[in-house]
Amino acid sequence: MPRTDPRIDAYIDQAAPFAQPILNHIRQLVHEACPEVEETIKWSFPHFDYKDNVMCSMAAFKAHCAFTFWKAELIQSGKGVLQMAEKNAMGDLGKITSLKDLPADKVMIKMIKEASKLNEAGIKTPRPKPLPNDKKVLDMPEDLIRALAKNEIAKNTFNAASYSHQKEYVQWINEAKTEATRLKRIITTVEWNAEGKGRNWKYEKPK
Repeated sequence: MPRTDPRIDAYIDQAAPFAQPILNHIRQLVHEACPEVEETIKWSFPHFDYKDNVMCSMAAFKAHCAFTFWKAELIQSGKGVLQMAEKNAMGDLGKITSLKDLPADKVMIKMIKEASKLNEAGIKTPRPKPLPNDKKVLDMPEDLIRALAKNEIAKNTFNAASYSHQKEYVQWINEAKTEATRLKRIITTVEWNAEGKGRNWKYEKPK
């Protein structure tokens, strides 16, 4: 029997009518590809854990759904399918508005199986490399790493920035009192870094 979480049942039941068949189908494919996967709710969204680490997640919004692999950039079978570099994309498959927007079942299952093998091997998501002259290494939140990986410009700006630049953003994100606020701050962090802005750019004097 699949290891299901009643909270995800409730999440799907409360989702918009268009989203319910999408979420149910994704859920079914995840369990088919990885029978030992464990369901949970993190950051208010359904997540699928395997070997004590997040493997993938899904979410429903007002007009679309999203599906995300935690280690998308390492999934070789996802090349040409996953939209990791798309600016401001919600999830690795873009905006999903119907079952037709999902890759073929065999493609989804192949990617999920590869994701499960990454977790089995204990492979971690690559973290930003510090500058050669920067001795301080910041403890980066996993969800921020995932968000930056979807925007090449923002990721490069953040990685090349000073320790203080990075620290201000990380502290701001970690100080969020709710999951919704944290998600909003992560999205803003990506947007501002894509524009080359620091955390307190609004208060900086024009040069």
